[in-house]
Amino acid sequence: MHLKSKRVAAFASVAIATVALTACSGGASGAGESEAPSTDLAVGSIDLAAAGCPATIVVQTDWVPESEHGHLYQMIADDYTIDAEAKSVTGPLMAAGEYTGVNLEIRAGGPAVAFSGVAATMGQDSEITMGYVGTDANVQTSDQFAMTAVFAPLDKSPFMAMWDPETYPDVTDYGSLSDALLESGGKLRYFGASSPYIDYMINEGIIDPAVGDGGYDGTPAAFVAAQGKDAQQGFASAEPYIYKNEVADWGKDVEYALVSDEGWDPYSSAVSVRTEELEDLSGCLEAFVPVMQQAEVDFFADSDATIDLILDATEQYDLGYPYSQGVAEYSVETQLAEGLAGNGENDTIGDFDDERAAAFFDKAVATFEGQGTTVKEGLTATDTYTNEFIDESIGLE
Repeated sequence: MHLKSKRVAAFASVAIATVALTACSGGASGAGESEAPSTDLAVGSIDLAAAGCPATIVVQTDWVPESEHGHLYQMIADDYTIDAEAKSVTGPLMAAGEYTGVNLEIRAGGPAVAFSGVAATMGQDSEITMGYVGTDANVQTSDQFAMTAVFAPLDKSPFMAMWDPETYPDVTDYGSLSDALLESGGKLRYFGASSPYIDYMINEGIIDPAVGDGGYDGTPAAFVAAQGKDAQQGFASAEPYIYKNEVADWGKDVEYALVSDEGWDPYSSAVSVRTEELEDLSGCLEAFVPVMQQAEVDFFADSDATIDLILDATEQYDLGYPYSQGVAEYSVETQLAEGLAGNGENDTIGDFDDERAAAFFDKAVATFEGQGTTVKEGLTATDTYTNEFIDESIGLE
């Protein structure tokens, strides 16, 4: 069985890969001839073309379509074209039900681009306008790909460790999990090639290196076989539902702790542009970033149509990573309940907190340099993001 958890292998990967494009008409499932989105719509009060945006804004995501990307698909949910070969969805970009004068193309990541990192993919394809580059990956790849984040759809990373609460009823966080695993002889299974947070937690004394097992392959087999003795990494917005409802050999609750609560607190999946293009895109971003902010608010107010689009695209892409309606709806609920998506410490959605970003930046630089990664010389925390285009009046109620 393939699980969404396999995306952990893609999250920090920076391998270079290429992509290719067929399709089916907007809003309808099944194979068919490509049908272009409508172009005869009247432009509403927000004119992104006049603001300097490209005729098609191309966004490269970090995984196959999922509810964590809801703010993007929200903007084209009523009129879209799926290109099943290219693994992309395109439609007229809408704001509050009005056409903005440009189209939006959303490209799948992960298996759709041979698990290339988003920054690396953008480095190979100049057609991509912006992409999901977390502030941790931004630091990690800064010497090769300079990126600036302009919008943070997730306030907290959904990355977590999960365990069996029947086996470990007293575990509440990574520290107590490490102690319990040391006592039982269990392991914390993670993807060894792309888990810098493990090095951070070892260096901070949060977890004991003896409990780590970097051999996680993204499947449930080892976790199930351990019968509750081992813990495993995953995503709070997916695995708890999947393991209870879709992994028949487990079929019960798991408990989890978020990595962000232990101090490894990046803005994951931050919508970013190439730093060298920031100035040229500033007019577009000033108009478009508030549209993304409002789209996220609208998605959480009513996600049904957007989830239908996400499920339609995932099914047609047929990449071996099924995504059910149950998982999609659980993700929406969990993002709100856990504060994975939200306003953070103020009333604004999508902005970056300067103090938090600076504190994480120092941890990230130390961790990546400790792993032998070259961080761009002279890089500062404020080089990796900007709040310049954020509308402070837009937020979740």
